[in-house]
Amino acid sequence: MTRIVIIGGGPGGYEAALVAAQLGADVTVVERDGPGGACVLTDCVPSKTLIATSTRRGIMQESDTLGLRFSGGPDGIVGGLEVDLGMVNKRVKDLARAQSFDVAERLAYEDVRIVRGEARFVDPQIIAVGDERLRADVVLIATGATPRVLPGAEPDGERILSWRQLYDLPELPEELIVVGSGVTGAELASAYLSLGSKVTLVSSRDRILPSEDADAAGVLEEVFRRRGMNVLSRSRAAGVERSGDGVIVTLDDGRKVEGSHCLMTVGMVPNTRGIGLPEVGVRLDSRGFITVDKVSRTSAPHIYAAGDCTGVLMLASVAAMQGRIAMWHALGEAVQPLKMGWVAANIFTDPEVATVGVTQAMVDSGEVNAREVVLPLATNPRAKMQGFEDGFVKLFCRQSTSIVLGAVIVAPRASELILGVSVAVQQHLTVDQVAHTFAVYPSLSGSITEASRRLMQESAY
Repeated sequence: MTRIVIIGGGPGGYEAALVAAQLGADVTVVERDGPGGACVLTDCVPSKTLIATSTRRGIMQESDTLGLRFSGGPDGIVGGLEVDLGMVNKRVKDLARAQSFDVAERLAYEDVRIVRGEARFVDPQIIAVGDERLRADVVLIATGATPRVLPGAEPDGERILSWRQLYDLPELPEELIVVGSGVTGAELASAYLSLGSKVTLVSSRDRILPSEDADAAGVLEEVFRRRGMNVLSRSRAAGVERSGDGVIVTLDDGRKVEGSHCLMTVGMVPNTRGIGLPEVGVRLDSRGFITVDKVSRTSAPHIYAAGDCTGVLMLASVAAMQGRIAMWHALGEAVQPLKMGWVAANIFTDPEVATVGVTQAMVDSGEVNAREVVLPLATNPRAKMQGFEDGFVKLFCRQSTSIVLGAVIVAPRASELILGVSVAVQQHLTVDQVAHTFAVYPSLSGSITEASRRLMQESAY
């Protein structure tokens, strides 16, 4: 029986463990924080739970155009929608613990052993966890990453925060300054704005979400500003300090921004130090991420890696796929290498931004020869009925063959809408085939088939 030791119990680790166990291996998972790892306990699951609450409140706040208003109380004062942050945070933590328990139960059902503690390589096939030594024929490293700390802006857990410290706040931040306008910064800025905080978003670039589709980022920034967010573009934070019951963020041009709390979202650092990787021949890049190939192999024989510690698209879905691929490959199963062009991603702002396949930048640069169409969400009948005006569906297809190459969707629940396009991309469907697929009427997904019909008509000329 093949002995497999997996270091890290997040999506990359526990999904790999399930595959390996089902293929008959003897599997041990070493996890420091608990089943599910940081993804379940402090990162993805908690943040998306908080965002779900904020999105619900946002919808209720903007329902007056549908004829829905909060009624006045007996004293004649119009009622408001209050946020009980204690209850919100309790639900966030309870759900994270429940999800961790579900992961543990699933692993136990497959006879996967879980060892709590920190692991370190003794040699390429012996892992030390405290006084215990685990022998392995194959090792998977899935240690994840940690929020990057900006010198001069070290989190204190009270006023200067990393996103892992948000769920201990006793009250809603009155004036929240979010430093960093990438995915995490945009998501949490959007969430706290909808919950009722005054939010300032500090972006070092000329726009928010600098690595994402420019049209999508433009829609989001317009929505943020319309809802009252203060977006500071081309503004790099030089430091953060406490000031009484608040904080002062100093920008590199000398300007100062004052608020009640500051949330730092300035990237991630891989958890690869101090576990003996260089000693066993595992190569790291200049930033400390583990170098892997398309089947998750490292530079050391029989040692694989998956998830955020590899720096390959920091998404739970990618980590899970990397872990599964690693086990299929290690145990001799047929395996298809990781294809980045098939990865669907979503930004959980309000509205959401979902993407798959080729990007606008690839098309504009000439790297990909493609046609595109953009349908504003405001033209969709279901969107009109629900009062959604912000967003669009952008669809790309190959110029010659009309094969679907990718999409950008900005809409409520875009994360649910992108699956159809993901299937089309992975299965090499043409816009004609998508156009002839039935979509419910009325539905937001109808914009996908409509975009396909537009591209199909263009190909006739």
